[in-house]
Amino acid sequence: MDNTPIIYQPLKNAKRIKIHIPYELKELRDVFKKINTTFWHPNQKLWSIMYTEENVALIKNIFGKNYKTVNEVTPTPIEKRPLNQYAIEQLFRLEKALVLKKYSASSVRTYKNMFSVFLTKFSNKDISIITKEEIEGFVYELITKNKIGESYQNQLINAIKAYYEHVLKLPREYYEIQRPKKAVSIPNVLSKEEVLKIIQHPKNIKHKAILWTIYSAGLRISEVLNLRIIDIHSKEGYLFVKDSKGKKDRKTILSNHLVVLLRTYFKKEKPSYWLFEGQTGGKYSTTSVRAIFRKAVAETNSNPWATVHTLRHSFATHCIENNVNLRYLQNMLGHNSPKTTEIYTKTIHINNKNIESPLDNMLKNVNFKT
Repeated sequence: MDNTPIIYQPLKNAKRIKIHIPYELKELRDVFKKINTTFWHPNQKLWSIMYTEENVALIKNIFGKNYKTVNEVTPTPIEKRPLNQYAIEQLFRLEKALVLKKYSASSVRTYKNMFSVFLTKFSNKDISIITKEEIEGFVYELITKNKIGESYQNQLINAIKAYYEHVLKLPREYYEIQRPKKAVSIPNVLSKEEVLKIIQHPKNIKHKAILWTIYSAGLRISEVLNLRIIDIHSKEGYLFVKDSKGKKDRKTILSNHLVVLLRTYFKKEKPSYWLFEGQTGGKYSTTSVRAIFRKAVAETNSNPWATVHTLRHSFATHCIENNVNLRYLQNMLGHNSPKTTEIYTKTIHINNKNIESPLDNMLKNVNFKT
């Protein structure tokens, strides 16, 4: 087994650099951990550190001559060409079908962008008679040549399937395209201590109220921005979430502490319709919420890989740790299937503080020498 540390050459504009330190090199790892901004990523089995010239020099000095540098895989850009009239017409047909089916504006944009990639390849052919084998060959070429990831591949297939299903009205057998094997990944989760540091950090009461609302109710970023004043049911103790993912309405928990904060916020900011509004009225922006969160994460030295959605993952995990019924949690999160909710049972912290080993249970009243 190779016991050589690996420094992964970061991509352009990367903010962190990834490091692999073999398990056997405990002393080296202990020295590395003492450097400021280091972080362990359990899913990737890698360390990372802020990408600066000083840190790179420090790492190389610690590792001495005993390390390898490996380039991260860089995708090859997909060639973009102007679409001909036929392709533009097909793109419009897809857009029209999706709008009539009430797809969200962001979903329509994504589907159009992905379908444009497909049309670039097949714009000189009648795409209504393209075979499934041709489509899969096209996807295979993007995987092998352009190094597209699983998410990109799935979005591309979704767009192609949407055209054949909603525009051409073909049976499923004509567009059942091979998908990548679904990875069983565990959501990134913050500790309770990290969450508290992050959501308490903003000095601006609106910024603080937004982060409190997302975490305390397990909301998606779009859901917190779509909250209306009338959606706060403080007497009954719930938040009403209208038109969430999948065009579903639902109820979720309303924290008593959040109610107190929202009342203070409301008196100061006086929103007129949306709970969180911009300076000139209208909904608060997604970009602004992400900026608030990133600033709080950076200034509290929390997990740099966390996103706004990590607060939702953390809410779910902490609910399970607090023994909330999975059925209740499923309803609060708005999941169609309990299997989606059950993934959070894998994110709870497992240690001998919250779970008793059967060995300890058996030996409680047994006295013997080890």
